[in-house]
Amino acid sequence: MSEHRTESRHALSDGLHAVASAEVLSRILAGQTQALAALTPAFPQITQAARAGAQALRQGGKMAYAGAGSSGLMALADCLELPGTFGIAPDRVPMLFAGGVEALLHMQGGPEDDPELAKADLKRAQLTTGDVVLCLAASGGTPYTLAIAEGAKALGATVVGFSNVATAPLLKMADIAVFLDTGPEIITGSTRMGAGSAQKVALNMLSVLVAIDLGHVHDGFMVNVTADNAKLVGRAARIVAGVSGAGEDTARAALAQTKGAVKPAILVARGMTVAQAEQALATTGGHLAPLLTDQK
Repeated sequence: MSEHRTESRHALSDGLHAVASAEVLSRILAGQTQALAALTPAFPQITQAARAGAQALRQGGKMAYAGAGSSGLMALADCLELPGTFGIAPDRVPMLFAGGVEALLHMQGGPEDDPELAKADLKRAQLTTGDVVLCLAASGGTPYTLAIAEGAKALGATVVGFSNVATAPLLKMADIAVFLDTGPEIITGSTRMGAGSAQKVALNMLSVLVAIDLGHVHDGFMVNVTADNAKLVGRAARIVAGVSGAGEDTARAALAQTKGAVKPAILVARGMTVAQAEQALATTGGHLAPLLTDQK
């Protein structure tokens, strides 16, 4: 079998065109499930990457995402969710995507082969020493992504490489190498499938660990969210009520005082003033747990 297992034939591919629809779906699901099993061996590296990302953000730096094609889309999906879910400022989690916005509307292969685009994107991202960049490439050899990794290292940033090929240049270059051994695809070479799913789940895991490290998650609640629309006001009120133990009316009143910020609202709902809540959170680095000592 080829070293590039993502280009090899999957056993479930044989006769795929000729079987019933239910069987096609069953095989696809089996392939996806098999691919996700590759995450468990990568837990140590994902954890290490999350710690590096949290440290960069805690110190006022950036945790950037980079990729092209399907891998870039997986990176983009996680990147765009962080401000809304965990209250991380968008400029702290920049996205470097081969081809930019235009490539999102019409995917083409050319931009991923252009290292000059990578240099321009790096310049715009303004990465520096202490920052982290998460570079994704299923093959681990995409010129754009390799150029981002190389350029980021030269700037003093920590490079985390995600690839589905063990011998990938990206993994050899990375400071933290996350190998996801997803193997062949049901549709040969279509890494938007098993490889892409594993990459997306790996990033879900990483970003949640980062958020926990920063104090943005408490008991599974997204406590660093800011309620800035009707849906989030309701969600924020439920979070404040759930964590503080107060009623929803009290929770909404607290949110009104904190202008929608959930963490201080939780403390206000428990009896603090806004100023006291903000000061208390400053002393704990934004973590609620030390301030909720009477909770289990």
